[in-house]
Amino acid sequence: MINFIKNKYKFINSIYIFFLFFLIFFIKFSTISALANSFKIVDLEISKPYDNNFNKEKVINVAFEKAFEELILRITTLKEEELNSLINIKNIYSLIESFSIVDEKFIDNKYISKFEVEFNKKQLFKYLERNNIFPSIPNEKDLLLIPILINNKKNQLLLFSENIFFESWNAFNEKHYLLNYILPNEDIEDIRLIKKNINNIEQYDFNEIVKKYAINDHIILILFQEENNINALMKIYLNNKLIISNKKFNWNENYSHENIIKDLKNEFEIQWKKLNIINASIKLPITLSVKSKDYILIKKLDKKLYELDLVSNYYIDSFSSEEIIYKIIYNSTPDKFINEFTNSNIILNTSNPIWRVE
Repeated sequence: MINFIKNKYKFINSIYIFFLFFLIFFIKFSTISALANSFKIVDLEISKPYDNNFNKEKVINVAFEKAFEELILRITTLKEEELNSLINIKNIYSLIESFSIVDEKFIDNKYISKFEVEFNKKQLFKYLERNNIFPSIPNEKDLLLIPILINNKKNQLLLFSENIFFESWNAFNEKHYLLNYILPNEDIEDIRLIKKNINNIEQYDFNEIVKKYAINDHIILILFQEENNINALMKIYLNNKLIISNKKFNWNENYSHENIIKDLKNEFEIQWKKLNIINASIKLPITLSVKSKDYILIKKLDKKLYELDLVSNYYIDSFSSEEIIYKIIYNSTPDKFINEFTNSNIILNTSNPIWRVE
């Protein structure tokens, strides 16, 4: 009788493990097929003359090159003039997952079309790595910008609508920008605070103004004007880090305030990308444990790991009726990995060498 019970238990246990393996296999591959592991460029408009020389294949090639340029500007710190060495249509073709022409029309002997192009994320990262280029995670960010213009010669403090940089800031944007700027309201109390601290404006922390907007990330931009020269002091608070930088501009008819805004925005984009850089040379091994019977949590974890750009590889190392052990290779620091889970419904217990998912 005892042997019968033992054999029955073994049989049930083997059935359970088989079912668990099947479940993991199903979750793994159904998740991979359901999740997008690509970068998509949308609303890409291409216009070409519709004449005897019209060639649709050439139009598609142009669309692929433009989509690639837009993506590279979005995920790297490269400038437009530095892209030529990467533009190779054969290489670009190998990185494309799919594309579609979502709209096309003929107007005034012109062919106008809109494209959507998807690039394989992993293949793209490998391609950039071969070219010694470290990409960044393209995280979009809302932040507060407080721009102040001080005319030293006229002894003028120009705020809000009196400041041409404040008025024009959001009029100049590029599709590849990740930062979305929120400008402060024209508040009398804010004006009073800034004027009160004008003599130590470079040291003033602006906390009394910033805290009104409930946004941790912000930039204090102080522009000192001396004739045609602009000296920009930038205090950039991103991801709880402070970056202080200075930049000089010659403000004239050939280099307008629009050019200055574009250069400043490019500088802020670079600083933001540097904080999100993917360094493939860092290969941090992480071991995670999750309860085998918590099917919902297993699926959430698998989905999360697959979505993380800094996870270069992960797999199930072992499993039993009690737990599943994941092995992960992460291209950054342990703190960064933990922070990735901060706003998710997955809790990491890191008190032991094998971290537990709860």
